[in-house]
Amino acid sequence: TTYYEVIIIIIISYKPGDPVILYVNKVGPYHNPQETYHYYTLPVCRPKEVRHKALSLGEVLDGDRMAESLYNIRFKENTERQTLCKLTLSEKEVDQLREAIEELYYFEFVLDDIPIWGFVGYMEESGFLPHSHKVGLWTHLDLNIEYNGDSVIFANVSVKDVKPEPLEEGGGGAGHGVGSGGLTVTHTYSVRWFESTLPHSRRAERLRDYSFFPKTLEIHWLSIINSLVLVVLLLGFVIIILMRVLKNDFARYNVEEDGSCDDLDQGDNGWKIIHTDVFRFPPYKSLLCAVLGVGAQFLTLATGIIVMALLGMFNVHRHGAINSAAIVLYALTSCVSGYCSCSFYTQIQGQRWVWNIILTSALFSAPLFFTWSVVNSVHWWSGSTQALPATTVLLLLGAWVLVGFPLTVIGGIVGKNRAGNFQAPCRTRNIPRQIPQQPWYKHTAVHMAIGGFLPFSAISVELYYIFATAWGREHYTLYGILLCVFAILLSVGACISVALTYFLLSGEDYRWWWRSVLSTGSTGIFIFVYSLFYYHNRSNMSGLVQSVEFFGYSLLTAFVFSLMLGTVSFWASLAFIRYIYRSLKMD
Repeated sequence: TTYYEVIIIIIISYKPGDPVILYVNKVGPYHNPQETYHYYTLPVCRPKEVRHKALSLGEVLDGDRMAESLYNIRFKENTERQTLCKLTLSEKEVDQLREAIEELYYFEFVLDDIPIWGFVGYMEESGFLPHSHKVGLWTHLDLNIEYNGDSVIFANVSVKDVKPEPLEEGGGGAGHGVGSGGLTVTHTYSVRWFESTLPHSRRAERLRDYSFFPKTLEIHWLSIINSLVLVVLLLGFVIIILMRVLKNDFARYNVEEDGSCDDLDQGDNGWKIIHTDVFRFPPYKSLLCAVLGVGAQFLTLATGIIVMALLGMFNVHRHGAINSAAIVLYALTSCVSGYCSCSFYTQIQGQRWVWNIILTSALFSAPLFFTWSVVNSVHWWSGSTQALPATTVLLLLGAWVLVGFPLTVIGGIVGKNRAGNFQAPCRTRNIPRQIPQQPWYKHTAVHMAIGGFLPFSAISVELYYIFATAWGREHYTLYGILLCVFAILLSVGACISVALTYFLLSGEDYRWWWRSVLSTGSTGIFIFVYSLFYYHNRSNMSGLVQSVEFFGYSLLTAFVFSLMLGTVSFWASLAFIRYIYRSLKMD
């Protein structure tokens, strides 16, 4: 800990005249946040020997590739029109810059952990007849840096009162020749220091107030109130209406106080008549338990991330901090999935517990690896910085092999040994009861549509802000609201599952095990459909690289939501069923 504290002090504390290192990082299309390339892939000023900065795991996953630049910046020393370098651009390099500017390429520099953004060039479209298409390269940058005492508070670049270097065919400005040798440009920069009253501990506020990217996030109390009203109505439905119905059911079913558990089904109907079948174990027990285990793991992971964010553990200046935390928590919470899966698998008399552990560990990691392989291959083919280096791939693989999978096995063994008997109020007959034909509104697809739409409607507004953060330029800081919405989502899922399970049992259909998982687990389908809507109507993303990453990881996100909500709805339904059958007067 002391080592890291010393490093941080060295980075943020300067004396007048001390060098302040400016790192160049990445460039990419403005509307494709995940399509980024190394800054030095463009024909720009670069040192003879490119030296890269050591990055954290989260920074690498975020596509950062920081390298030292030629900018000579001294603490509190202003510089005017300092020459960075002179470049002679070939026709191919001019075309490369022109194409980048037409695609609205932006660049990202990093100074003292502060990101600095700006556009590579300038483009102007005007007129219809005659049509004018102007493309220019910014060859001069004004670096504006704010400081307080001996630390840097904020930095940005501006091109005010600067004329771009024309890149049209036959273009060229004063002092820049165009000929068979190419286009000669001179890159310059100015550095201006401004004193700030903001203390270093609050410099994150200054970054949040800066708006190079469009600001769309705000506290949206109306959507939260709307979601809370929905939760109150659903809870009222479940607690008041459903309990009134159950009260009438109990009064009717408990008339024969001297009946036994085996003869209660004589001359009756409804959910009571299937008491000898409702706890009959479902098919595909191992898969069901794996879903419940991985769902419990992601519930733990999501709660941990939100709580850590609320405690202020993610600094907006630390690139990829949430990515690093998510990977570490995913590996450490693997024991949760193994324990929950194998414990319940043993309770419902599963015999192949080794296979259950393997299935649990692969249920999410296998789709993740496949999706990542496709996405990473596309990034590698395009030369994007989002393609992970071999060392990072080996590190992540090692984390899963040496930490994630062993913890899943350990959790599974502990769960198997500590599992008790399945607590069923009624015993199950050997011969299953015939299920009567169900009306159309009790079919699985209808229940999935109802159970998926209502939880989705509770989070639909917040989902936009999450997508704008994950697939846009926003820094999400509304973690208190996110925690409320997460609790609302789980509450709505549980309530809907209980109501749909009751309607299912009332039709004398005891196949509730998988139905409870699928009913609200189908929320993931609605989330993926929303991602299609967001891609086409709420964003300007385009191109193969961005599209493959967006749809690949949107599928994984929908899958994770299905696992979490399916787990919550299953345990809510199981608790409800145990309650109603335990309340029957049976010997």
